[in-house]
Amino acid sequence: MHIASLKEVVSAEEWQLRCDLAACYRLVALYGWGDLVFTHISAKLPESVSGPTHQFLINPYGLMFDEITASSLVKVDMQCNKLHESPFPVNPAGFVIHSAVHEARPDAGCVLHTHTRAGVAVSAQAAGVLPISQQSTFVLGSLAYHGYEGVAFRDDEKPRLQADLGNANYLMLRNHGLLTVGHTIADAFLHMYIFETTCQIQIAAQAGGELTQVNPVIVAGVAQAMRVQTGGAGGAFAWPALLRKAERADPGYKN
Repeated sequence: MHIASLKEVVSAEEWQLRCDLAACYRLVALYGWGDLVFTHISAKLPESVSGPTHQFLINPYGLMFDEITASSLVKVDMQCNKLHESPFPVNPAGFVIHSAVHEARPDAGCVLHTHTRAGVAVSAQAAGVLPISQQSTFVLGSLAYHGYEGVAFRDDEKPRLQADLGNANYLMLRNHGLLTVGHTIADAFLHMYIFETTCQIQIAAQAGGELTQVNPVIVAGVAQAMRVQTGGAGGAFAWPALLRKAERADPGYKN
């Protein structure tokens, strides 16, 4: 499938954001977190590009994540109007969820949503995320839950989703999946890596014997430990290595 390059059409800042977001889609595919064409990742354009209005990039509905390129990403406004020519539609449920988060959270540079088996499985458990692994302690420091209301294509769900999310960076969508918020694409990806790993560990641990839970005092102190472990850089600490991984797999994401 040929899609004309936008590299010479958009600003250098927007092009870099497009390349990073396309890499994020490819990495989600590489880690096996995809769900055919049915989940989504969005990145907000900075005000230097969009002006005072909210604009963000999201996947073209109908492409697998390992097909997405920088030029195929669709730029939309808060009313889901496409801001450039594209042969692809935007997933209505994807738009409702992502526009809700971007509207409520000015700090949300990127929003990442998945329907993985482990994530949905834990989202269906009454207790949600259990403090049984080091990974879970990172999640529990900034975790919120949103109850299932059906496929999220109705605007009237947005205020409830926004209220439930609050200032959290990890949102468990009950009976649905996982969502992470990051100041950057790198941060949102790292948050999802930790969230997904937490859920995989929990499902595996529950297949065994009695579980040992982490002391609540330790859970409360984990945020500071995470800053020390990553040098205060968050996702930026791992992102260059992740880009090299995406490059090795297929550098075509930058087209």
